[in-house]
Amino acid sequence: MRPRSSPRARCSSTCSSSRCWGFVSDHVGRRPVLMGFGVLGTLCTVPLLTALTRTRDAFTAFLLVLAALVILSGYTSINAVVKAELFPARIRALGVGLPYALTVSLFGGTAEYVGTRLKLAGREEWFFWYVTACIFCSLLVYTVMPDTRRHSRIDAPS
Repeated sequence: MRPRSSPRARCSSTCSSSRCWGFVSDHVGRRPVLMGFGVLGTLCTVPLLTALTRTRDAFTAFLLVLAALVILSGYTSINAVVKAELFPARIRALGVGLPYALTVSLFGGTAEYVGTRLKLAGREEWFFWYVTACIFCSLLVYTVMPDTRRHSRIDAPS
């Protein structure tokens, strides 16, 4: 594979995967897809990232990253609509914005710091467990959230 075609292939595969997960969520519901992401992300993050650090073959690395993107697409493809379905229009901005800001600052905001500190300590593989723990926390949320297929508030009166 030529280096110039790799971003195109990655973008194409991500878009295809997102469409597939969106289609699946329309038929089985959003919550099962999010739980699938949580379970697969929790179980597969460490093995995928460990294999990625050990591979020396570009095509194998591409397949590992593609597998991770397919799993991650289970979240990214439907997260916006799930958030919209959880809250009625009158509080939707607050209901979506506040939890998003808190989780991004707590998990996303610390990721670079944690990753750098672990790398400096010679334990960069522990970062894989940190990412897994973050995904597991999201799985815990999915187990208690209402199924928006039956309890959608997207059209709830203001």
